[in-house]
Amino acid sequence: MAVSSSENLQQSVKNENQEEIMQFDPSAPPPFKVADIRAAIPAHCWVKNPWRSLSYVVRDILVISSLVAIAVFFENCSWVWPVYWAAQGTMFWAIFVLGHDCGHGSFSDNPNLNSIVGHILHSAILVPYHGWRISHRTHHQNHGHVENDESWVPLPEKTYTTLDAPTKLLRFKVPFPLFAYPFYLWKRSPGKSGSHFNPFSDMFSPKERRYIVTSTLCWGLMVANLIYLSVIIGPTLLFKLYLIPYLIFVMWLDFVTYLHHHGHEQKLPWYRGEEWSYLRGGLTTVDRDYGIFNNIHHDIGTHVIHHLFPQIPHYHLIEATNAAKPVLGKYYREPKKSGPIPIHLIDNLVRSIKHDHYVSDTGDIVYYQTDYRMIGKKIE
Repeated sequence: MAVSSSENLQQSVKNENQEEIMQFDPSAPPPFKVADIRAAIPAHCWVKNPWRSLSYVVRDILVISSLVAIAVFFENCSWVWPVYWAAQGTMFWAIFVLGHDCGHGSFSDNPNLNSIVGHILHSAILVPYHGWRISHRTHHQNHGHVENDESWVPLPEKTYTTLDAPTKLLRFKVPFPLFAYPFYLWKRSPGKSGSHFNPFSDMFSPKERRYIVTSTLCWGLMVANLIYLSVIIGPTLLFKLYLIPYLIFVMWLDFVTYLHHHGHEQKLPWYRGEEWSYLRGGLTTVDRDYGIFNNIHHDIGTHVIHHLFPQIPHYHLIEATNAAKPVLGKYYREPKKSGPIPIHLIDNLVRSIKHDHYVSDTGDIVYYQTDYRMIGKKIE
């Protein structure tokens, strides 16, 4: 079949665009400031509507309750359970995102409402609300900084070389990293000390300790409630109704949060010292398209603007992003469009975890490097 001149032209333009993208240096200081991006975003995008935020909470809780009712009613139908696990695990992830909004203050302007809703939602899925809120705030304040960032932070080579083989296996072999979150809550990442449950961890200031005590107590009450439920309904049914969806939720969380900062087709920089700035660090985050899940998990894939301006409610992020794109220019990487299920992102995840192992101990602008022994290649 002959190829039309129009198709040739389209392919040529596509090749030129890809070449231009590859030649662009994402570590170059941007020609705009945070204030320029802020000015481009419509004023109403900053407005938090607590009733609208609460409506998403009600929606998600109704879906979760309905799924439980359906699963219990069809308990003896084996085909129902895999569908239930996938759906309910996704909904656990959805309510985590709403609790995350409470932690940022983008849920409402009322700190008490944010704290109450955040504790309910996060405790329900075994997340210590204040402990995670504070460490996540540290992540946002230091995103893209090798030493000071908090989640999925790259390992300096000197730290990487101290890891034993089992630790490297668990961190750099799929699917093990997709179950990292509970361990991170207890012990943080390699090279960092502390626990999200311990009020005396170095993550928290003395004035924050009472918040950690509160959240740890709420977490403990949820654990006690689960133990009580296992006595009432039996451990097997509790395992199927709650624990398997919890594991699916953990996989969602690790999958999404990792891809916010890793796995782009063009390697993105990490910074140290004077090269780091809030803006340059934020511009290394990546937007993702999750297909049918975009609305379900409250557009958390619209991540660049969220990272720069976490005060913007999730229901305004798409509009705010579209308004900011002309300012961001090439520093904004348009996400690859997804089909209904974002299976295209599995390749990004696997490729990045396989090759992105550590960064150099020196240099203020660094990129991930590969330990070729980990992927079975000999070093010439």
